[in-house]
Amino acid sequence: MDKHYPLNLARLLPLVAVCAVLSDARVFGDEKTAPVDDFAEASIRPADVTFEPARQTRVFKKTPQGELSLHIFYPQDWNASDRRTAIVFFFGGGWVGGSPSQFFPQCTWFASRGAVAISAEYRVKNRHGTSPFECVADGKSAIRHVRSNAQALGIDPKRIVAAGGSAGGHVAACTATILDQDEADEDLAVSSRPNALVLFNPVCDTSPEGFGNRTLDERWLALSPAHHITKDTPPTIIFHGTADTTVPFDNVKGFTERMHVAGRTCTLVPFAGKKHGFFNHGRDKDNESYNETVLRADQFLVSLGFLQR
Repeated sequence: MDKHYPLNLARLLPLVAVCAVLSDARVFGDEKTAPVDDFAEASIRPADVTFEPARQTRVFKKTPQGELSLHIFYPQDWNASDRRTAIVFFFGGGWVGGSPSQFFPQCTWFASRGAVAISAEYRVKNRHGTSPFECVADGKSAIRHVRSNAQALGIDPKRIVAAGGSAGGHVAACTATILDQDEADEDLAVSSRPNALVLFNPVCDTSPEGFGNRTLDERWLALSPAHHITKDTPPTIIFHGTADTTVPFDNVKGFTERMHVAGRTCTLVPFAGKKHGFFNHGRDKDNESYNETVLRADQFLVSLGFLQR
């Protein structure tokens, strides 16, 4: 059954423009990204927002291992007749564990910015005895469900963003690049490909030179986003620490280079000296990395016309 929580509008802080025109950009590949200092004077920090969105838990898939739900955060004055941007987050955990609550802070921010923000469940090894293939199938099911139910959710089916961190970043990237791994009983006429990607230290390459190859073994190519980039791969932004020893920086650097070769938009934002999971709320002092990654993601979605400035 769907669960609803009341919206306390009185606690919504006035939001100001967080995506000012940027200058003196540093360059990675052929994509420009704003220098860190440009974000230091932001008038509002995502970690400080006290907006309490209306929330709903909605079952989107029934599997042999149990039901899977979407945790939905609605913006102020939401109506089913709206056509808002949707952003769907997938949690990290090495395809083994993790929780949708990881991205509840990001969902709160993007709901405060007018999007329908969602943190999705998917099957993992520790709880469901499954493999990365089920993770990806569930991710694709989540995107397809959101698009299929765009009218009820008040979203624009052409403005769906997939986002995630680590293994969840892999799930998100796969929804944009892997053309199979769909559930046979779903309406395949409805695309499971998102319209943009926001990735936090994601797994993008599962080859022997990448991450997760030992887990996937000889089936690695089937779930390696870097090896399935096409002219239709959506615009992407990636946040990654240069000191990441779990998913090395070269994993995403190679993905970015392949995107550029294919003529696709891909902005890689390196965080010098940062390790795996640096972007999480509460991870570092004053939530510096959390604030910056959220504001940069916000700026990216503004540039696509998915959010208002």
